[in-house]
This record gives sequence, structure tokens and C-alpha cells, in this order.
Amino acid sequence: MRLSIVVPVYNEAATVGEVLARVLALPLDKEVIVVDDGSTDGTAAAIAARGGHELVCLRLDSNRGKGAAIREALARAAGDYVLIQDADLELAPEEIPQLLAPVLEGRATVVYGSRFLRGRGEAPWANYLGNRLLTGLANVLYGCRLTDVSTAYKLFPRSLIPQLDLQCARFEFCPEITAKLRRLGQYIAEVPVTFHPRTSRHGKKLRYLRDGLRAAWTLLRWRCWQPAPAAAPVPCAPPKT
Repeated sequence: MRLSIVVPVYNEAATVGEVLARVLALPLDKEVIVVDDGSTDGTAAAIAARGGHELVCLRLDSNRGKGAAIREALARAAGDYVLIQDADLELAPEEIPQLLAPVLEGRATVVYGSRFLRGRGEAPWANYLGNRLLTGLANVLYGCRLTDVSTAYKLFPRSLIPQLDLQCARFEFCPEITAKLRRLGQYIAEVPVTFHPRTSRHGKKLRYLRDGLRAAWTLLRWRCWQPAPAAAPVPCAPPKT
């Protein structure tokens, strides 16, 4: 199974080099698609310093948002599966094989790496509670039992990309893809991952109130006002083996 690892980047000069080095070091059949979303710091130079036949580098002319950067990468992906990897070192690339395990074992086709499956851990309370509220809304609207709808680690088949028809520009990528995966009848499995949170002082770009409200609206929009391939959510249960 070939894996396309998508790395959206905006002003992450301090961390993107290490993230790419650790991702490229993984003993997997893979391509790594890094998308520089119009960075204005030294991100472009840090990416250029990491060569290799597995690395595909894309650069957007201006800052269009995380969702737009991911959509650009998805259009170029060639692997059997796609995984999103943030460039900020909050999630350890060495845990990627844990996300692949349910797929390789035939237990799931879509897998999220949950930061909260084992509890709050090091997460700030604002982050944790906001995610609990948003995840709870997703569970109610889409009939699933997730613990972390906002995790960056999302693994899914490339074959689903045309059906997903993603329209997101910013951080609403997470609720939109979750809503559409469920409306396509996809069971979403979770595996625990280690979370090393950072704050806005250290470069965190998410704004909890603004982006949280946008995320909630996205979940409501795709449940209540948009046409779907399925008439109702499919119960969130693992596939039978």
C-alpha cells in the first residue's frame, strides 16, 4: 500500500525541517507532498533543504488557508491512501504506522489519530473543552462515537477524494471531511496518538472562538442544508469481518 502524506505549512520555519526529516525516515512506501501556503518566514528555505525522491514540494502564491493547501495537495496525490501531517511537531510522525494498522488488518478504511482517546493529557483546557463540544456535535449530527474530530491525523483512501468534493479554505477542513465521510457511510476508526500542544505564543494559528464557530457551522451546514449521497447518517459501527 502506497501512502501519500500531505504536509500543509504556513510560517513553520522552526519546525518543518525536522517534521519532514522524521516523515521521510519512516520505512514506508510513500510520497510526501508538502504545501507552502504562502509563508513569509524561512519556511521555503527549510523545505528546499530537505530533498529526496519521495518529496513533492508545492508553493501557493499567497496564504489561502490550511484547507486550501490540503485540497491542492489532494489533487496531486498518487498513493492508495492519504494522511494529513501537520508541520508543527504537535504530533509525532513515528506514530503514523499505528494509524495504518487498522487498515492493514482489514478493520477499517478511515482512521483518525485521537489526541484524547486516553484523556486530556497535556492539552490546555480551552483546547480540550472546545474539541469536546465540537466532537459531541459531530457525534450527534452524524451518528458516530469519535473523541477527536479536530485531529490533524486523518487517514483515508485516495479513491474517496472525488466523492468528498472538499470546499474548505481554512480550519473547517476537519469538520467538512468528517461530515462528508459519514454521509458517504464511512466508519471512522480511532487510534490513540501522543499530543504535544503549543500555544499562540509558540506559533499556534488556530483561534478557538472564531474557528470553533466556523467548524460548528460547517457541521450543521453539511447535515441540514446540503445535498448528500446518503439520505441519513449511517450508524457508526465497524465493518463486519
